[in-house]
Amino acid sequence: MDLEARIDRLESLDSIRQLAAKYALSLDMRDLDAHVNLFAEDIRVSRDLTGRAHLKRWLDDTLRLQFTGTSHHIGGHVIEFDDPDHAVGVVYSKNEHETPSSSANDEWVIMQMLYWDQYERIDGCWYFRRRLPCYWYAVDLNKPPLGDNKMRWPDREPYQGAFHDLWPSWQTFWENPPSETLAEVAAPAPLDSFLKTMRADQAEPKIRIR
Repeated sequence: MDLEARIDRLESLDSIRQLAAKYALSLDMRDLDAHVNLFAEDIRVSRDLTGRAHLKRWLDDTLRLQFTGTSHHIGGHVIEFDDPDHAVGVVYSKNEHETPSSSANDEWVIMQMLYWDQYERIDGCWYFRRRLPCYWYAVDLNKPPLGDNKMRWPDREPYQGAFHDLWPSWQTFWENPPSETLAEVAAPAPLDSFLKTMRADQAEPKIRIR
């Protein structure tokens, strides 16, 4: 990679990381115009709907109905490039939600999750092409998420998140306890293929949106 390409890659990495930070801030402050403009103009919202206007309507309905307030805390961010204008990434996120409930009191729901992202550079600017949310737990602040079905929103039946579903290593680890024989170590992942290697070319799971 020549110097110009390396500089372009560094600038792209910073721009993509800024996307994740801007996503959290604009969402928590309910600036829906700023938020939807982080996505490609023809972003797919559902099977039949595309575009930022439909995304804005869906967000407005969801945020007013489900959350009084939110705070998204961005963690580690791994980014890999398919080519100079397309990339994928994984972003950890720890979130807090003031959530209406049919009971006398609202609940303070904490969540641990990660996003599996696809990014695209269009006319010189980086955008989200897709965000796939993978949840581990969502529970009241005072109730540890022990046991199965860790997604526990007020007034809803608990269900299983998809935090580990992108990563075949999770199931392989539990299905293969250690033996007395020292296990071999696989070769390191090639440059820009860490996520691809971890994913082992698995299909993306179907995620149940909160």
